[in-house]
Amino acid sequence: MATSLALVILLGLLFNYLFTKLKLPGFLGMLLVGVLIGPYCFNLLDSEILNVSADFRKIALITILLRAGLGISRESLNKVGSTAIKLSCIPGLIEGMSIAYISTKFLGFTFIQGGILGFIIGAVSPAVIVPFMLKFTEEGLGTDKGIPTLILAGSSIDDVFAITIFSTFIALYSGNNVNIAMQIIHIPISIILGIIIGLLSGLILLKIFKEFVIRDTKKILILLGIAILITTLENVIKDKIEIAGLLGVMTIGFIILEKSPELGKRLSDKLSKIWIFAEMLLFVLVGSQVNIHVAVDSGAMGILIITIGLLARSLGVIISLIGTNLNFKERLFCVISYTPKATVQAAIGAIPLALGIKGGEIILAISVLSIIITAPLGAIAINYSSKVFLSKENKTLNNLINPQIN
Repeated sequence: MATSLALVILLGLLFNYLFTKLKLPGFLGMLLVGVLIGPYCFNLLDSEILNVSADFRKIALITILLRAGLGISRESLNKVGSTAIKLSCIPGLIEGMSIAYISTKFLGFTFIQGGILGFIIGAVSPAVIVPFMLKFTEEGLGTDKGIPTLILAGSSIDDVFAITIFSTFIALYSGNNVNIAMQIIHIPISIILGIIIGLLSGLILLKIFKEFVIRDTKKILILLGIAILITTLENVIKDKIEIAGLLGVMTIGFIILEKSPELGKRLSDKLSKIWIFAEMLLFVLVGSQVNIHVAVDSGAMGILIITIGLLARSLGVIISLIGTNLNFKERLFCVISYTPKATVQAAIGAIPLALGIKGGEIILAISVLSIIITAPLGAIAINYSSKVFLSKENKTLNNLINPQIN
């Protein structure tokens, strides 16, 4: 496994550099490295690292979400609260249901099979979106209207909705008696529980950090350990009650920043250094999950379904932004920012096939294809549209309002 890690690091750094020189997002190079050295291409990765790939990717995702929490101020969150809630559910719901319906027409699926596909595809990727939004926050792009915070908050909850409804369709297919109303009620409950656990964890950590003299490096290790345990708890009790663990992770960062801005800034700086390594693990290992051959099998029909789904999602974003003070360009930027897919599709795309669900091969193929199409194109579009569609906030004003993000 050590050799595989060396390949991930060296090739990840190299391709990150090359893509940056080409004025493309560096993580696209890392994704490409993962595809090339993964089991479906040159097969250079040891089976041991592939076996623990999901854990590595989770730790990397936790790292970036902690950074996200440490970059969200209460003032920014107050600007976008209700709109972020709408963005967290409306676009994904419209996309998922649209794909469920068109799958009955184009693929001959039942509506339940289509729903399984729809809510695998109908989730955006925080792993792709969050680093961009943190970068824009640091640069002051769109921060006068809280746009990066809006997208950060909305996209982090989006997955909770998608995965919960996906699980409901799986249960319906299996013939289990499922109370759909109760499943829907579980969504806000899981969000509230995630926030409560994150809030309590953040307050306890602050008390520990205040009572004991601990170096910032060790504080980061404690922070990461607690965050990992929260996501572990989520998995342990998920059969009894759902907890939005990743939202809890973000809440820890938010509470630390809110109660101790100076500490939050120092911890964020430390996490930004860890992210250099975590980013390579995340995107190279996500790339290694992509089976190009399976994606090709879905063909033009897969591309058509993904395209219709994205159009439906875009409509959902536009609906969610009704009543806001965003101008046309800023709304278009939000639409673009809600297109990339990667982590959820890589994590659960193969589940229907493993469960023996009819059409599981097609579902997997379209899931993989959605990563190949939307992750690179979405990332490039976010990167370039931010420069054209977002205004740069005055740094002097920004320092007065949100000193912790500069």
